[in-house]
Amino acid sequence: MVCVPNLLFARSNGELLDLPGLKMAGRTGFSLVSPRPDELIPLPQGATLTALPGRLPLGIDRHTGKFLSLGFNPYRRNKERVWAVGALLPQGFTRTLVPAYAGAKGQKTLPLLGYTAVGLHRGKFVVAAVQTDEDFLWNPENYHTHDLPERVNRKKREFPQNRLVAQLATCSLEYGCFTAQNIFYGRWEGGIPVSPECNALCVGCISSQPSECCPAPQRRLNFVPTVQEIVELAVPHLHSGENAMISFGQGCEGEPSLQAGLIAESIKQVRKETAQGTININTNAGHTANIKKIVDAGIDAMRVSMISPTAQIYHAYHRPRNYGMGNVIDSLAYAARAGVFTSLNLLAFPGFTDDESEIKGLIDLIKRAEVKKVQLRNLNIDPAYFLTILPERKYKTRGIPGMISMLRQEVPDLEIGNYSRAVMRE
Repeated sequence: MVCVPNLLFARSNGELLDLPGLKMAGRTGFSLVSPRPDELIPLPQGATLTALPGRLPLGIDRHTGKFLSLGFNPYRRNKERVWAVGALLPQGFTRTLVPAYAGAKGQKTLPLLGYTAVGLHRGKFVVAAVQTDEDFLWNPENYHTHDLPERVNRKKREFPQNRLVAQLATCSLEYGCFTAQNIFYGRWEGGIPVSPECNALCVGCISSQPSECCPAPQRRLNFVPTVQEIVELAVPHLHSGENAMISFGQGCEGEPSLQAGLIAESIKQVRKETAQGTININTNAGHTANIKKIVDAGIDAMRVSMISPTAQIYHAYHRPRNYGMGNVIDSLAYAARAGVFTSLNLLAFPGFTDDESEIKGLIDLIKRAEVKKVQLRNLNIDPAYFLTILPERKYKTRGIPGMISMLRQEVPDLEIGNYSRAVMRE
């Protein structure tokens, strides 16, 4: 797409306006940039736009090329404050720039969302992103359907004593969690939370925990389910057909591998009743001994979340307790040797993740641990806050598309996408 989008800004009433005199700008790491035409795409179906309160819109003067902030609505005589705008992308799309803005006095930390640079061109919204996966399975249009409440009630009637059903009902209807909803739809990847505890204090954790940066958007699981409660949901879900999968390790819980005994026994009981579908765990993989128990029980897939292969940055973001990068790599390698399909859930931030040293470290880790897939995940965090976590050094970036190209070149068999899929079991 060849275009020079206009700056987009929001009024306090939510109305969106553009200013033709200023071009759209974006941010990559610590640098303000003008988006390249080849990294802009139409706003994807299922994406949403959000104002960034306390952030002044920042654009590029079409005549001078200078970056200028917009403090007030240029279309009104009174000094009406306006705010920057960001896009929130659906799964299947990876952002290449975050929104450009200037801070205003008294601004609060932004909620944990994946903010993407957005502008307006010829009356249509465009975003700085690339499509990195198909977007059907996680398209918002396939969720929150009119019959979801009745599906939830039906499952509650079927398993009135199952606490997981009640938990997933809240996650579906209150938090809008797609993996929770899939349990009630009987399809695709369904979430099975098991652990109220965690062995990390990640800065961007989305479940309730002490946090100095960002308010958690949901409450954490407050009980440990029984094997029976897990099996009651897992077996019929895995029987449901194409791409059926259950996943331990959800946004409403801590680290699932801390319940290794429970997960291992549940896997064994589930497999006594069905050989269908994929059993997956989303984990930080720090507790290697517990990961080995889960692998030995016969899990099919394991996805490990990671901000960086660099130990200093990994520790600054994940803040692990009683484990380190070495444990994570050992867990990945053990699982790979056992035939488990291993993925990295790479928390991506433009201007950092695509830094040359980060890419090289990532490639080394992938090769050492025999990782099969990298799932790119737009990091949900206030962009300015995330920059305070990074060490002060010169970042030499290739851009997100350049990073993807480098991964494909150096590791030809590596899968790259945005989410987990069911895997073939031997």
